[in-house]
Amino acid sequence: QVRLAESGGDLVQPGGSLRLSCTASGPVGGIYSMGWYRQAPGKEREMVATITIDTTITYADSVKGRFAISRNKARNTVYLQMNSLTLDDAAVYYCNAIVYGRQLWGQGTQVTISS
Repeated sequence: QVRLAESGGDLVQPGGSLRLSCTASGPVGGIYSMGWYRQAPGKEREMVATITIDTTITYADSVKGRFAISRNKARNTVYLQMNSLTLDDAAVYYCNAIVYGRQLWGQGTQVTISS
């Protein structure tokens, strides 16, 4: 079973930057895409950014121009560089992978925005 391990969540001031990492382990050959979702208190989980094996990238409109997803194929790791963070970006960020058609989730990493 593929496992996803996230890191990088932290407390940051508005306008600041943060980089999240997610490393996949196990039988990673079946991964079609990896990406990031987030869930704020009282809100639905929403897609933030995804990248497929052919490097097709999708961003939520709310993060376009501020966030960048990238992948280190050799390390089975995806990164989410988050810049110009706002209070609306505060959430638990979950790594997601689609593996042989199934969605897998990491445990989540907390991003807190506060001055």
